[in-house]
Amino acid sequence: MFLYKQEQAIVNQSSTPGFLLLGFSEHPALERTLFVVVFTSYLLTLVGNTLIILLSVLDPRLHSPMYFFLSNLSFLDLCFTTSCVPQMLVNLWGPKKTISFLGCSVQLFIFLSLGTTECILLTVMAFDRYMAVCQPLHYATIIHPRLCWQLASVAWVIGLVESVVQTPSTLSLPFCPHRQVDDFVCEVPALIRLSCGDTSYNEIQMAVASVFILVVPLSLILVSYGAITRAVLRINSAKGQRKAFGTCSSHLTVVTLFYSSVIAVYLQPKNPYAQERGKFFGLFYAVSTPSLNPLIYTLRNKEVTRAFRRLLGKEMGLTQS
Repeated sequence: MFLYKQEQAIVNQSSTPGFLLLGFSEHPALERTLFVVVFTSYLLTLVGNTLIILLSVLDPRLHSPMYFFLSNLSFLDLCFTTSCVPQMLVNLWGPKKTISFLGCSVQLFIFLSLGTTECILLTVMAFDRYMAVCQPLHYATIIHPRLCWQLASVAWVIGLVESVVQTPSTLSLPFCPHRQVDDFVCEVPALIRLSCGDTSYNEIQMAVASVFILVVPLSLILVSYGAITRAVLRINSAKGQRKAFGTCSSHLTVVTLFYSSVIAVYLQPKNPYAQERGKFFGLFYAVSTPSLNPLIYTLRNKEVTRAFRRLLGKEMGLTQS
């Protein structure tokens, strides 16, 4: 019965006009600057993540669990940014800042699904690093290709389930007539603020989801890196310690950037200052983080750099021949 009411509410909403994404419309000069930043970041995201996927597939030396999960993360980032950046660029460039109800629904569904998947996938990658550093003798037998596919599938399925559960309940809210979303994308916190009805159920749902999708995975990541730190400190040689930390530093940097910005959006207090700050953090994790991930992994990872050089060498050899 509850699901039937939600479906009816969504059908009724879909026959009404769309939403107005306010974003940073109160700062027109800032919008022009943000357009350049977002456009540049999107290009870097497309080029960098596509390159990592190609290297992981084409270079046999990168056929390992670490790069399998990294290519999953790169593919996710490509989809994540493409779900929101084109609409964001249109809104930043011109006066038209509307989005249809259907467009907002699709954006919300994809945003929730991929955001949740990234939280779980980063946890899986932390487990992979834990096994590589703390259980090196058993790593190859435990983290085998079948388990890698299973872990990646679990991350994607959890993201899909979370979106299927939370998207309908958010879209069934009675939205205020002005339909002005104080954000640059259709996101759960912004749509809850737009509602003129009782949002207690949605706020409880978001709080519970935040615990299971943000707090629990982050806690598991911190526990994993605590164990990794203890294992590394037991290594006698300084060179061995640097090598062990080097295999984890890229992932730890990505985790820090992603989780700090997401927590600032979904676990922020209710006040205008936090709301405005949340928009900048939301912009960071939706646009900047996916463009920085390839740079972090290539600049700090010699194997990826060597694979890129080998790929360039092959291309140059084919060109000359």
